[in-house]
Amino acid sequence: MRVAVRVFGVVQGVGFRPFVHQLASRLELSGFVGNDVRGVFAEVEGEAVEAFLAALKAEAPPLAVVDEVQVREIATKGDVGFVIVESPGGGVADTLISADSATCEDCLREVGDPADRRYRYPFINCTNCGPRFTIVTGVPYDRPFTTMAGFEMCAECKREYEDPGDRRFHAQPVCCPVCGPILRFEPGGGDAIQKAAAALAQGAVLAVKGLGGYHLAVGARHEEAARKLRARKHREDKPFAVMVADLGQARELAEVSEAAETALTGRQRPIVLLPKWGELAQAVAPGNRRIGVMLPYTPLHHLLLQETGPIVLTSANVSDEPIVYRDEELGRLDKIADAFLIHDRPIHIRTDDSVVRIVRNREQLQRRSRGYAPEPVTLKQPAKQHLLGCGAELKNTFCLAKGRHAFLSHHIGDLENYETLKSFTEGITHFERLFAVDPVLVAHDLHPEYLSTKYALEQDVELLGVQHHHAHIASCLADNGEDGPVLGVAFDGTGFGPDGTIWGGEFLLADLSSYQRLTHLRTVAMPGGAQAIRQPWRMAASYVDALGRPAREDVVKLIRSGLNSPLTSSAGRLFDAAAALLGVRDQVNYEGQAAIELEQLADPAETTAYRARIDDVVHGEDLIAALLDDRGSRAARAARFHNGVADVIARTCDRFREHSTTVALSGGVFQNVLLLDRTVEQLEQKGFRVLTHRRVPTNDGGISLGQVAVASRTTR
Repeated sequence: MRVAVRVFGVVQGVGFRPFVHQLASRLELSGFVGNDVRGVFAEVEGEAVEAFLAALKAEAPPLAVVDEVQVREIATKGDVGFVIVESPGGGVADTLISADSATCEDCLREVGDPADRRYRYPFINCTNCGPRFTIVTGVPYDRPFTTMAGFEMCAECKREYEDPGDRRFHAQPVCCPVCGPILRFEPGGGDAIQKAAAALAQGAVLAVKGLGGYHLAVGARHEEAARKLRARKHREDKPFAVMVADLGQARELAEVSEAAETALTGRQRPIVLLPKWGELAQAVAPGNRRIGVMLPYTPLHHLLLQETGPIVLTSANVSDEPIVYRDEELGRLDKIADAFLIHDRPIHIRTDDSVVRIVRNREQLQRRSRGYAPEPVTLKQPAKQHLLGCGAELKNTFCLAKGRHAFLSHHIGDLENYETLKSFTEGITHFERLFAVDPVLVAHDLHPEYLSTKYALEQDVELLGVQHHHAHIASCLADNGEDGPVLGVAFDGTGFGPDGTIWGGEFLLADLSSYQRLTHLRTVAMPGGAQAIRQPWRMAASYVDALGRPAREDVVKLIRSGLNSPLTSSAGRLFDAAAALLGVRDQVNYEGQAAIELEQLADPAETTAYRARIDDVVHGEDLIAALLDDRGSRAARAARFHNGVADVIARTCDRFREHSTTVALSGGVFQNVLLLDRTVEQLEQKGFRVLTHRRVPTNDGGISLGQVAVASRTTR
């Protein structure tokens, strides 16, 4: 018996061909296997064909994701032996690319073995680990289509590459100290790792070239260095992430639950936000009860952390600019970094670290990037044509879709400057080429001033405007493989409403095709417009005035004049008002800061809740009134406010349960773990099935997926 086999999924760059070769050889089958632009193809002949087919999924390599196996019987050939054939050129790309993966245990053992030829080599990798997405320039995934193309394999590496019994059999980035990338320290020479460690110990700011770009590093217990880094990056308060050598060090700094341990040690190696308890420089996470912790994910990081204690590792950029990833851009870091740890393997696509929080004992992605992108989200119903979702303005991602695959991009950032916009447009072009997507419909936000919307309007294709909060709920549905209809609770900071107001505290009846606004938080003025986002005291004054109580005269005059005071139903602005009234923060230095600090202030043991009225709207101002009248501690009042928001969400959904008994929660406000946990608990107590985000962010990083999900159901 002989069959032709085609395997679809993440099957290139993950050791799938060597796996097939070894499997066929073990079962004494003849034939061949190869890569092409569609995935992996093979022909196998012999008595154990059925066992071979069963093992393709069951025994696949660790990094492989087998979506589909197509099989057809063909005429026998009577050939002998099994071989890997060269990849044919041409054709339309229809394959998937693996995300970058943390260094495996086998490679770590070799890098630590003085007898091994790759001892202390910072670019060791194999078919089970190492760079993938960040070095891929095209498909099929072969060395000529990666940034390793310029490194010719030495005889020993080539022998491993061609040996079916070797772990590096057809591992495309295979290299060693003889033929691979070289690490250097600047200024000066010598042992690069030791020089870098010494610089950190002396308080230097070190620029380190990683997988998806440059990071800035300082000793995490070096107060002066941490303050220097803050000043040079113009990053006043936003916490830095910390890299530690192992789980033992992580537990010295933070509370590590079982779910957090799983996230920390997974192949994606994200930053995991954890309750902080260990000693760090105060400037690492000022006033913050949580710390972002990650473990090393490249050999270079492992080697560096062996020589240092915990280090701050933050994106190498100034303020909100995108991460530096090209060597020729290093001039942008001259006034920030004192020294550089550099190598000569090019990075093809910049990719920031991913960020995760643990909610109800499972991961909640807050930034989906390195380790996750570009592996697709599977759409429940295939898109009938090629689609592009352009995403939002803040925390931007884009999403391309064809068939059942939605390729959600890595984190792009806030589209507020030329460099980030350039990263956005270059990223779309790269994904279009990589996955052979030629969009015929482009979905975009309704906000006319978003740069992502302006990009969409410049495209000579069919356009579809998708309301921001409908996109949030659609993203949650697509994330969970659901169609709806659901009661969608979309709570965030801002979103363009079709009625001309700023939405953000929405209760929708929604599916992937349409939505209906059932109710919302009562609107209040945003005195000063965008200034009210940066200065929460303005929202506090607006809410106090809305309650008929004395408020700042200048703000009241502005509201009464109607000038630059748009109406908003935003839940984010409600949280800002509560934070300002509790003395948490009058002015923010990064998005969501007041709400984040309000959550940290709240006493998690407090169970009582403020109560808000519900009639034709949801009276969020009642929660503010209760907070003002309460004479309890700040921590208790903050908690009662959170509990009150969860209570009013559950009661509002209960009012509309005739429409659906499933609730989808989405929007940046639900990054608040305390609020999300209390809300889910109360909804479940009322008998609702609750959908929350799993694979994509609940914030605006998931908007592009929602846009594509809506477009997939409205295409003509």
